[in-house]
Amino acid sequence: MDTAKPQPKVVRPYAQSEDGKKQQVARMFNSIAHRYDLLNHSLSLGTDIIWRKKAIACLRPLAPKQILDVATGTADLALEALSLNPDKVIGVDISEGMLDLGRKKVTSRGLDARVQLLSGDSEALPFADGAFDAVTVAFGVRNFEDLHRGLCEMRRVIRPGGMMVVLEFSRPTSFPIKQLYWFYFDRLLPLFGKLVSKDDSAYAYLPESVRNFPDGDAFKNEMLKAGFSRCSARQLTFGIATIYTGTAD
Repeated sequence: MDTAKPQPKVVRPYAQSEDGKKQQVARMFNSIAHRYDLLNHSLSLGTDIIWRKKAIACLRPLAPKQILDVATGTADLALEALSLNPDKVIGVDISEGMLDLGRKKVTSRGLDARVQLLSGDSEALPFADGAFDAVTVAFGVRNFEDLHRGLCEMRRVIRPGGMMVVLEFSRPTSFPIKQLYWFYFDRLLPLFGKLVSKDDSAYAYLPESVRNFPDGDAFKNEMLKAGFSRCSARQLTFGIATIYTGTAD
């Protein structure tokens, strides 16, 4: 009897394209970069800003001096990390369109000496082992082509005793939040996203990627398999998002 577990469905932004997920995600974010911040903040009613503050606050007891922000996008989380007074924050992303906007934010605030944004692959990070005290990710791990490899890479670049903090969408389970959540995600969000970003696929991909993401205990198990310990999950706003933390012992 075959007891092999079924492989999780690979969700890609452009179903008709033969490109791999990584290439498709980069293309998608390049296409919506000019409207990404507007859509994020308006469609979440600003809640995403509060979530980022809570995620960074998890690192306060650690007082990290070297921080890596993976899938940094337009650098919102990297900039929030400056509240911890680190020596340096480095952000990496595969979308040059998003990075260009992030660099403009950094430069306009006179923070080029403290925040550096680089083109980089989360599954092949161009940094030495143990180079960082902490690694953060906000709404990015769903987009990894190989989740296990991405988590292992983040574990590799964290020094012993350092931490990883992941902020990601999750699936609420209680009535009526669950029903309202999926009505919004499946019906309203793709419509608003299409009208503002002009990309038919980007905001249809979002609910599908959330639906197929291993959240909660399943994601904590993925963290454990990647070598993290003391893994925790803290739900936010009725379970709409979750903050995951893990230690690199």
